[in-house]
Amino acid sequence: MRGAPTILHLDMDAFYASVEQAAKPSLRGKPVVVGGVGPRGVVATASYEARVFGVHSAMATAQARRLCPNAAYLTPRFSLYQQISQVVMGLLGQLSPLVEPLSLDEAFVDLEAGGVEPSSAAVRAVGERLRRDITAATGLTASVGLAGSKMLAKIASEGAKPDGLLLIDPGTELELLGPMSVRAIPGVGPATAETLRRAGITTVAETADAGEDELVRLLGRAHGAGLHALATGHDDRPVVAERDAKSVSVEDTFAEDLTDRVRVQLELARLADRCVQRLRGAGRSGRTVVIKVRRYDFSTLTRSETLRGPTDDPAVVREAAARLLDGVDTTAGVRLLGVGVSGLADYTQEDLFAQAAGEAAQGTGSEPEDAAEPQEAAGGAQQPRRWLPGADVLHAEYGAGWVQGSGVGRVTVRFEQPWSPPGRVRTFSVDDPDLTPGEPLPLVRDEAAQPPALPGSSADGGVDVPGGEPVASGAGRASP
Repeated sequence: MRGAPTILHLDMDAFYASVEQAAKPSLRGKPVVVGGVGPRGVVATASYEARVFGVHSAMATAQARRLCPNAAYLTPRFSLYQQISQVVMGLLGQLSPLVEPLSLDEAFVDLEAGGVEPSSAAVRAVGERLRRDITAATGLTASVGLAGSKMLAKIASEGAKPDGLLLIDPGTELELLGPMSVRAIPGVGPATAETLRRAGITTVAETADAGEDELVRLLGRAHGAGLHALATGHDDRPVVAERDAKSVSVEDTFAEDLTDRVRVQLELARLADRCVQRLRGAGRSGRTVVIKVRRYDFSTLTRSETLRGPTDDPAVVREAAARLLDGVDTTAGVRLLGVGVSGLADYTQEDLFAQAAGEAAQGTGSEPEDAAEPQEAAGGAQQPRRWLPGADVLHAEYGAGWVQGSGVGRVTVRFEQPWSPPGRVRTFSVDDPDLTPGEPLPLVRDEAAQPPALPGSSADGGVDVPGGEPVASGAGRASP
C-alpha cells in the first residue's frame, strides 16, 4: 500500500453501448444493448438506460428483450472499439510509462512513475484533466479511481461511475472498505461469496475479522490468504506495462450449478466468443484451445486440443471447445466453465476446420466480418444479403447511415452521422445495388477538415427531423 494515491484506474463508461450512442444521435438517452442479436446471443454491454430495466452483460439477449423490448439491439463493431481504445491508451501513455491495459476500455496507470507529485491535489488534477482529454478526443466519458493500491483504485473507479472521479485518501481505506459487500474485492465471485455467506461473512470488515486461518479453512491456502490480505487493505501488486501474455482466457462461475447439457454447451460457446474477442483485442492468435470445467463438488477438469496452426477465428475456437466438452461428464452439475487459448502468435492461419459460411452468423456476439453477409444456398446460388443491426452502410444517394433492422426482404437504414441531428429513416430492398457496407465514422468531427454545415441542412441531404426527434416511432428498435 502506497502512502499517496498515485495508482489510477480508468474505466470507460458502458463502453460499447456508449460508442454506439455517440455514433448514432437518434439513440442518445435511449436504452442500447450491444451483443449477439440472434436466438443464441449474449449481451456484451448495456447502456445505463437499459440497465434500469435489469439488463446486464453476460445476460442472454432473449431475456434482455423480454426485460427491455424497446431497446436498440446492435451487433458489436470491434474495429471501431479498438480504434477508440488506441486513442484512450495513447492518452494514458502520456501520463506514465507504466500503463497496464486490462481490456479495450480499462487500464491501470502508475502516476508516480510518470513524475506526478505524490499528493492528493496533484493526482486529482491529473485525473480530471485525463477525463476532459478523453471526452475531447473521443466524445465519450470515463470514470477514474485514484488510490494507493490497484484494488482500491479499481473500487474507486466503480464508485465513481458514471462519468466521475473518486480519490481514496491514505488512512481512510479500511473505513471505506469495511461496510462494502465482500463481492467488492477482486476475485470474489458468486461461488466464493456464497461459501462466505454460509459462514456468516458478507462484508469486507467481516472478512478481515474472520482471520486468515478461517479463510484458508473455507477457501484453501492460496485463495484464503490472498483474500485476507486484500480485505485488510494489503495490496502491493505493481502496475506492469506490456505484459507478454502466454495465454488468453475467460471463465464464469454460475450462481446455480448447470445440469442441462444444452445450457452448458451454449455457455461454453459464449465463453469461446469472449475469449476470441480478447485475443483479437490483443492482436494475437493462438494454437491450443483449453477448456476448464469445475463440477458441483469443486473437482476441476481441464482439456486441451492443439490445432495445426494459430487462429483467431471464433468458429474454430467454438468447435474445438465443443469437441473437448464431448469428453466431459457434466450430468451432476457444473459450477464454473472457462475457455482459453495458448501458444500465442502474432499471425493467423486460414481456418483449417472450415464450416458452412452461415455458421458465422449465429449471433453469439462475435465480430461480424461485414455489414451485409451473403448466404450461399444449395447449388451455389447467392441468397439476398443479411444486414446486421447497427452496422455501417453507405448509400449512393443518401450517404452514410446504419442498419436499424431488416427482414422479409427489406432493410431499414437511418441516415445520420455522429455530429448531426437524428437522421431520417429509409427502407430499401436487401439487394439494393446502391446500398453497400460502410466504414465507421469518427465520433469527433475534425472541424478543420470539414466544410461548415449549411443552416437547416440534415445529415443525409433530405428533410430535417422537426425538434431533432426520430421520424419513425420505433426508432429505438432493431430487428435481428
